[in-house]
Amino acid sequence: MADNKPSAHQEDSQKLPSQAGASKRDGSGLSEDETVHVLRRNLQKTTQRIATAARAAGRDPEEITLLPVTKFHPVESISSLADLGVTDVAENRAQEAHDKAEKLPGMRFHMIGQVQTKKANAVARWASSVHSVDSRKLADALDRGIALAIEREQRTEGYALPVFLQYSADGDTSRGGIQDDALMQLADHVETLKNVTLAGVMVVPPLDSAAEPVFRHARMMCDSLAERVGRRLQLSAGMSADLEKAIAAGSDIVRVGTDIMGPRPVAF
Repeated sequence: MADNKPSAHQEDSQKLPSQAGASKRDGSGLSEDETVHVLRRNLQKTTQRIATAARAAGRDPEEITLLPVTKFHPVESISSLADLGVTDVAENRAQEAHDKAEKLPGMRFHMIGQVQTKKANAVARWASSVHSVDSRKLADALDRGIALAIEREQRTEGYALPVFLQYSADGDTSRGGIQDDALMQLADHVETLKNVTLAGVMVVPPLDSAAEPVFRHARMMCDSLAERVGRRLQLSAGMSADLEKAIAAGSDIVRVGTDIMGPRPVAF
C-alpha cells in the first residue's frame, strides 16, 4: 500500500489498556491509550482488506493509498493517527478542516467535500489536495487562492495544488460532480491554470446504483483524461462499504472513515 500504513503491528486480540494512568479522554469518551489501540486495530484491519482486495484483482497492494476520513472526529484522535504513522487524512467541511489543520501542522489534510467558491481562498491555504472540483468557477477560484497564498508566503513559489475532478454517474448536481463531456472540458481548462494541477478523478456512486459499474466507468474516464494530458492520473474511489469493488475496478485512493475512526462522536 502506498501511504498511511500503521507503523506498528500488534495482534487484534490484544486487550484494551487499563484506564488507570490514561485518564485523558478525547471526544469519543475513550482514554488516549484506548483510542490509540482502537485506531491501530482498525488501521490493521483496513490495511489487510485493501491488501486482500488488491491481490484478488491482480494488483500490488503498494499501489493503493489509504486516506482516513476524519470528519467530525476530534483533533486528539487525528493526533493519535499521526502517532501511528498516518501522514494524510481527509475532511468534508472546510471550516472544520481549517481549524484542525491549524492545530496539527504536521498532518496533511485533503478536502473531499464540496467547496463553495467563496471559501476557495481559505481552502487553498491548507489543503494538500481537493477531490471535489466540478466547475471552472471553483478551479479558477482555487487557482487564484494559491496565487494569493504564494504572494503572502503561505505557499512556496511554484507550488501547484493537486485537484481531482468529481465525476457524477447520475448528473445529480446536489451531490456535486459532472458527467463525461463536461469532465473532459473541465480537464482541458484546469490544464491551462498555473497554480493547480490535475491529479485525477474522484467518484462517489449514487446510493441507489450498483457501485462497481460506476467505479469502472470512472476508471475509464480517468484513463481517457490521462491520455489527453499525457501523464498518469489517479482514481479516488471507494469507502468503507465498497472499497473491494473500487480496488477491483482500478481505484488508486480509497477514502475510509467509519471502519477506521469508528462511529461519529455524539457531540463535536
